Amino acid sequence: MAIVRYNPWAEMNAIQRQIDRLFEDLQTPSFRVPAAELTETEDALHLKLELPGMEAKDVDIEVTKDAVKVVAERKTEHQEGTHSEFYYGKYQRVIPLKTKVQNTNVTAEYKNGILNLTLPKAEEEKNKVVKVSLGEN
Repeated sequence: MAIVRYNPWAEMNAIQRQIDRLFEDLQTPSFRVPAAELTETEDALHLKLELPGMEAKDVDIEVTKDAVKVVAERKTEHQEGTHSEFYYGKYQRVIPLKTKVQNTNVTAEYKNGILNLTLPKAEEEKNKVVKVSLGEN
């Protein structure tokens, strides 16, 4: 029989890790916020959202004239007893837009975990060139 040296600090470290995990779980929101990238051109806003591991059928997009809401859910795939660090659950983000868009003409493409939305600007928001003449005396 081998003699094993008792280390009381090993048990204390294990308890500390369990307490840390408990507090991390309490601070984690019930959904994740996907990363976004918003680019503006003369005619449209282009929004990219990172939604890794999603299927297009699991993504819900709502566009109003001044905001975009994206809700998606990644369903669990791992087997019981498997340790996984992947996030499974809901992704949600509401992005306010600084210019009004034509929400009836939005186009969307989802490829390789990236959602691309093209949001055409409303006619009144497009930069219109107006010639201004100075009244000469």
